[in-house]
Amino acid sequence: MKEKIADLEEKARRLRVAIVKTLHKSQSGHTGGSLSAIDMVCALYFHKMRHNPQDPAWEGRDRFVLSKGHAAPALYVTLAECGYFPAEDLMMLRRLGSHLQGHPDSKGTPGVDVCTGSLGQGLSMANGMALGFKLDGKDNRVYAVLGDGELQEGQIWEAAMAAGHYKSDNLCALIDANGLQIDGDVSKVMNVASIGDKFKAFGWNVIEIDGHDMGQIISALDQAEAHKGAPTAIVAKTVKGKGVHLFENKASYHGVTPNDEELPEALRCLGCCD
Repeated sequence: MKEKIADLEEKARRLRVAIVKTLHKSQSGHTGGSLSAIDMVCALYFHKMRHNPQDPAWEGRDRFVLSKGHAAPALYVTLAECGYFPAEDLMMLRRLGSHLQGHPDSKGTPGVDVCTGSLGQGLSMANGMALGFKLDGKDNRVYAVLGDGELQEGQIWEAAMAAGHYKSDNLCALIDANGLQIDGDVSKVMNVASIGDKFKAFGWNVIEIDGHDMGQIISALDQAEAHKGAPTAIVAKTVKGKGVHLFENKASYHGVTPNDEELPEALRCLGCCD
């Protein structure tokens, strides 16, 4: 298990490097939330989820919903690492004609299951998928990554209520609780605490973790899969901009990309010199 965790940690480091380089090249996109979510996305794709880059439409795959769709760079670098498309495509992020749009597009990007980005809607879509699999007697699982600022949207709690009511135990929501959104502290804009208690009130199994501790992440994902009779919410305490001190815990880097002066220091922080 130690080797598995170390391998995932190294993958996450390389994916952070790819995020920084991609965003620097595009000069458009979201840095903070991509870096805070990447450990969880990495664990999902390289430890937990069933998927097949050679057959993106494979019916037996688990489904992934990036409800906080502005963190698309985290998903794109992961899909490229998996082999869904060439890594060179990352340098075309947000370019006219590119299949890597600012938010995930299921019609244009291999490996993307749903279009997301209008905050608050992803959990409803994930719940619908999970219910569909249940009705069809299939064992596919559905994973959704949400931001804590996104929890200010009322539709999230309608979906949480429905999932708890229908005991959708093939559904797992991962909350990237970095405490910041574009306008500042989540607690000051619209306090959503206590996140875990809210999900428990709707009948969810709740696991609270450090969202940058790979051992805790994979343990939580394994527990979620084993839990029966209720959906699981993994409330992950994270750091916006994690891995690069220039960006960490700064709301100003929600939608700002690394500039030419910041790039070398950002890469140095991540153990990369080129």
